[in-house]
Amino acid sequence: MTTSVSVLSAEQRARAHETALGILGRVGIRVDSDRARRILAGAGALVRAADARVTLPRDLVEHALSLAPRDFTLGGRRPGWSHPVGRGACTLVVDGEAMTVWDAVTQERRPSTIADWEVATRLCDALDEVGVYWRTTTWDEEGAAGAVSSWRRAFGEFGKHVQDAALDAEEGRWLLEVLQVVFGGREEIAARRPFSFLLCPHSPLVLEGPYTDAYLEVAGWGIPVAAMPMPIMGLSSPAGLLSTVALGHAEVLATLCLVQAADPGAPFVAAPALAVMEPRSGRYGGGAVEHALLGVCSAEMARHVGLPVESSTGGTDHHVPGIQAAYERALNWSLPALAWPDLLVGPGLLGGSTILSVEQLILDVEVFRRCRRLHAGVASAPAGGLDGLVDLLAGVGPAGDFLAEPTTRDALRAGEWLTGSPGVHDGFERWDEAGRPEILAEARERVETILEARVPDPLPEDVDRELARIEARARDGRPPRRAARRKE
Repeated sequence: MTTSVSVLSAEQRARAHETALGILGRVGIRVDSDRARRILAGAGALVRAADARVTLPRDLVEHALSLAPRDFTLGGRRPGWSHPVGRGACTLVVDGEAMTVWDAVTQERRPSTIADWEVATRLCDALDEVGVYWRTTTWDEEGAAGAVSSWRRAFGEFGKHVQDAALDAEEGRWLLEVLQVVFGGREEIAARRPFSFLLCPHSPLVLEGPYTDAYLEVAGWGIPVAAMPMPIMGLSSPAGLLSTVALGHAEVLATLCLVQAADPGAPFVAAPALAVMEPRSGRYGGGAVEHALLGVCSAEMARHVGLPVESSTGGTDHHVPGIQAAYERALNWSLPALAWPDLLVGPGLLGGSTILSVEQLILDVEVFRRCRRLHAGVASAPAGGLDGLVDLLAGVGPAGDFLAEPTTRDALRAGEWLTGSPGVHDGFERWDEAGRPEILAEARERVETILEARVPDPLPEDVDRELARIEARARDGRPPRRAARRKE
């Protein structure tokens, strides 16, 4: 059977959900978008015009939950690639928006560049464990032109699923132009789902105006939404793990109500990135072990209400790969991975998710591979199972060994052992004779080997030319084309 983990009792899950409903029904959420307030009012929410406060009755939340699909498939540009959501599969989402890079060659931290983004994105494209793209570094150009440029490059370098956001309504319209050029019309985009919109409420309890309006521009195109509030316990959330869970759950449900009111039946993923502060400094505590618990809570609360889930793992407070980064990341990954969410956010960043390290990315993927083996659990299959065990022991006899037995080969091929892990797995003498190699050097070699073997799949020339024209229009300050909007 597979290994699974939970950290909340049934009573805690039920109470956290009821508390979230109470927050939405009594406190409400501030909605800074006029358009979003109108949509929610039309769905039955109570809108207080004086301060943009919107309260959401229980029946509105329950109706939104009934509309959200329990499973669907995420696609990408790569032929034959897809990731089933809500059906027991898990893939990695590369962490993003690093402002700096740890350069393993110079042993220095420096500002990130487009070249760093290119290396990390190509690496993630080649790693089977990474199914979803986030922009790994900050971009060197802001505004609509920067957004279009980043999407053009992302779809050209990464063939699997892209998850990103637009920051205002105009960027939302640019996004639709880009998606249509790369993937086709509304029906093709809705069928393939190559892009999901990351919508992040501001904690506590705010749906920001421009960001929300950006989503509303793409509503009706079948684009999945991942709702990712980021309450930080003790800062933007009350102190207490369960309080933070309930607040994040309320913010996810509020976003769900808007999404289902704007686009009934839209694919939706609960993706709260619940976090804690470092209590001695007030900073975000990326390496805090409580992130492991909160990552599991995200999965449990989403499943409590029947939603697919994208969990976050926490990370490390250290700024370079090493012992502290290793133990913090391994511990913070283990519990959320064993909860086995549909999507798991985390590989590649250090220093509270501000520093990119491609070597760390390789090691993080190895942690995930080990967690995946733990999740697979103890099999009852013939290879490694109990069938024929008595006969096998009778044949080998006391004090025998099983190295040459066909069952040992079969069990190895069936996955009873996890093989191919980086690092030292031999005696001291061999390690010493080899020059005492370090795992970071091996990780760097793996990066280079993977990139050399990767077969690029660039955008077709006519598609890239059209995207270049769109990018030029955005850079010249010209407006995006308006897609036909559904009635609201």
